[in-house]
Amino acid sequence: MLKGKVAVVTGSTSGIGLGIARELARLGADIVLNGFGDANEIENIRSGMERDHGVRCVYDGADMSKGESVRGLIHATVEKFGRLDILVNNAGIQFTAPVDEFPAAKWQAILDINLSAAFHGISAAVPQMKQQRWGRVVNIASAHGLVASTHKAAYVAAKHGLVGLTKVVGLETAGSGVTCNAVCPGWVRTPLVEKQISDIATQRGISQKQATEELLAEKQPSLDFASPEQLGGTVAFLCSAAADQITGTAISVDGGWTAR
Repeated sequence: MLKGKVAVVTGSTSGIGLGIARELARLGADIVLNGFGDANEIENIRSGMERDHGVRCVYDGADMSKGESVRGLIHATVEKFGRLDILVNNAGIQFTAPVDEFPAAKWQAILDINLSAAFHGISAAVPQMKQQRWGRVVNIASAHGLVASTHKAAYVAAKHGLVGLTKVVGLETAGSGVTCNAVCPGWVRTPLVEKQISDIATQRGISQKQATEELLAEKQPSLDFASPEQLGGTVAFLCSAAADQITGTAISVDGGWTAR
């Protein structure tokens, strides 16, 4: 379905981003991986994707906290592949604290990576996509882009901002062959969430299993995690012809979280 397309997926060396990159590769897209991690592990992921799916796959370690690096990632992709068709803004970090104790540096870092990086990437990518008359921007927001939780001032602000940015870009690109949408996952079993589960277990003196059940019961009515593979499928759908008229919207993959 995506043969001949080129996709950049930020924050794709693990978790949700890796699940999305693998699904797009399975459908034939050439992939630009981005993110932090062990160099050997990243190379294994990169070469494995090429081997398993017969696509080209490169790694770019651009720092998502720096706007010029994000724009450089987009320009380097177009220079290498001659095009850019799909941009998935997935890179994100988390920090929790009450608003009156929230460190200013953490606030800034979360906004830089979770929101500003998407702006810089979109700003650099849209001219190329418009020129091609085809492009897909998919912003990985969160249930926290639609509703709030305590102690997550920066994350919730950034993800709400990402949903707002999605709407603006959807309007500005309407009719151009380019679409822009947000995917809003609830709890997904990733290293980021595993850490939250461990923190709950430690703080409350309960088992990992009990902490997992508590985490899900509080927010996610399905009492089950979404998977990176399912989110990959959602992104793939947004890249399909069936989604040509879906733009400027937020799609929840949250087990009923935001239906309450």
